Amino acid sequence: MLIVTDATIANRGVLETRSLPKKFLGRVQLLPRRGGVGLWLRLIVEIQILRYLSALLPFVAIPLMSRDLALPVTQAPLAMLIVIAFVEMKVLRLSKAGRQRAVSEDEAARRLDTLAFRARACLRRIAARHGIAEGELRLVIEQSELARIPPLTLVSVQMEHPAPRLLALDAADRAVLREGLFDAELTERALLAVNHRADLYIRDIAQEARAVSAHARLAAALEKRAAAE
Repeated sequence: MLIVTDATIANRGVLETRSLPKKFLGRVQLLPRRGGVGLWLRLIVEIQILRYLSALLPFVAIPLMSRDLALPVTQAPLAMLIVIAFVEMKVLRLSKAGRQRAVSEDEAARRLDTLAFRARACLRRIAARHGIAEGELRLVIEQSELARIPPLTLVSVQMEHPAPRLLALDAADRAVLREGLFDAELTERALLAVNHRADLYIRDIAQEARAVSAHARLAAALEKRAAAE
């Protein structure tokens, strides 16, 4: 899971938006400030042109190994298109039947209910920590549609008041999301199975700031005071 905010992304310009929900995958390339090799490789896999070039590597290697095959291979654009389509549609994605088999309808509904409950709890804590009393906070969870490889999940908190923007999240806010969204019961892969079934890869869960209790705001204030001491 990559929490998208100004503290975690090096190219902050891609976070600007005029409308919500702000989407990233397939539109902009995120450059995380931190993260291991695994995260970088997973983000690179999302670059479509690189996937196409990787699928065409055999068409580059074969002429180098055999001069006799060089001309037939280089004059086979249809075969290249077939290879790209096979990798994209059969290797990296699930068929419609496969997406339906990934999870039952009832289980998918249960997972979405769990996600919504956890997301709103996280949003209430973040609203209380930031002293936000007006407007609507939206937890946007975007996942890559690619299957059979580790899931890529982008999480951001977005607001429309007073203008569309991504909320700046500090380390404590990010900890709230990491600890509160996914666990052994609801994993990123489990959510991805639900998204595959629905063929919908972005979840937008809202929470009114006015609904945050005074108790939650007091607890957040005491927590911040304790952290400052």
